[in-house]
Amino acid sequence: MSSSTPAISVAGLSKAYRLGVEGAATTFREAIVRRVARRNGSESQAVIWALRNVSLEIARGETVGIIGRNGAGKSTLLKLLSRITWPTEGEIRLYGRIGSLLEVGTGFHPELTGHENIFLNGAILGMRRHEIRRRFDEIVAFAEIERFLDTPVKRYSSGMYVRLAFAVAAHLDPEILVVDEVLAVGDAAFQRKCIGKMGEVAREQGRAVLFVSHNMVAITALCQRAVLLEHGELTREGAAGPVVQHDLRGLETLSATPLSDRRDRTGNGALRFESVVVRNASVGGGLVRSGDDVRVEITYNSPSGRLQNVHVDTVLWGAFDEPLCQFSSTAQRGAFDVAPGRGTFMCTIPRFPFEAGSYRMSLYATVNSDVADWVMHAATIDVEPGDYFGTGRTNVEGIGMFLVPHSWDVTS
Repeated sequence: MSSSTPAISVAGLSKAYRLGVEGAATTFREAIVRRVARRNGSESQAVIWALRNVSLEIARGETVGIIGRNGAGKSTLLKLLSRITWPTEGEIRLYGRIGSLLEVGTGFHPELTGHENIFLNGAILGMRRHEIRRRFDEIVAFAEIERFLDTPVKRYSSGMYVRLAFAVAAHLDPEILVVDEVLAVGDAAFQRKCIGKMGEVAREQGRAVLFVSHNMVAITALCQRAVLLEHGELTREGAAGPVVQHDLRGLETLSATPLSDRRDRTGNGALRFESVVVRNASVGGGLVRSGDDVRVEITYNSPSGRLQNVHVDTVLWGAFDEPLCQFSSTAQRGAFDVAPGRGTFMCTIPRFPFEAGSYRMSLYATVNSDVADWVMHAATIDVEPGDYFGTGRTNVEGIGMFLVPHSWDVTS
């Protein structure tokens, strides 16, 4: 249960990073290059502000979700709160010990065993040995790694690392628990277990929880409040539901931008997506209905000539920006050979198995295993009710997102 007693107070927080080569030269060649650059006035002095003038208060017992696009400043904020790095401007006040789970391996010594790292983390948090020993069995049981407890953690898989790291962070009595989206490394069952534990830590133990995730369903289910960061600035905060919906409306605007005009893309440009059209392959036209065959036509340009070993994927995302399914050329047919210039990839989806609603589509291409183009939320698919089951009726209830073949009967 939340209270008005503060757990975290942030005022005017800013963090700047200087681009280019910084610090002392480590080789004779670097020293010469640095001296020449300074003499010619060409040494980079560009500064990027990862966070700018962020003010925020979080009370004890409150769960707060931090959301935003990649590069918005979410992880930078958590690193500042966890004292991994220091602010350029502003003030942070922490009222209690903080337990952080930011990246796989953070706070663990790879040469020490899981057993030893539990005590090391407890000592870092300022706990006495008998206090750590009192919680030791709970940590091990939650992490489910009893067999590997005396193995150096450098031999752990990323999933095992996260299991133990979260168990330590959540059970060693921190007044503030900070969790980045590193939980995505774990399996679905463990993610649910962690989310349940974070809710318990806040509700029953009165501790503050900060949670960064791209899973909007998890944010709205767990968090009372959400904070939206955009380009390093806090642009919206309040109840989790409205803040999440505001963020998702921004994705709809993004999807409406012509693909050729999108600048928020990554890749080396060996192949570039230029447009995407979704058609009804059963009856023609652009009206997409549940149960009809759907064809996705993706126009591309190969500016540098013929390409080999090309793979193309598209991912559909739901109303809460959760990934629903992937249509992968790699899994379905293998690699493409692509002629120079413009062409079209076509993906046909028989009996489109989605309920009526609006879905976003991302596009991804690799050439020789290197990312060539990656555009998140490149288009929106609006799906109308259709006769998926071939009975002349639609699924009027419209509950859920997927339509699954099934049959009903009765005996007496």
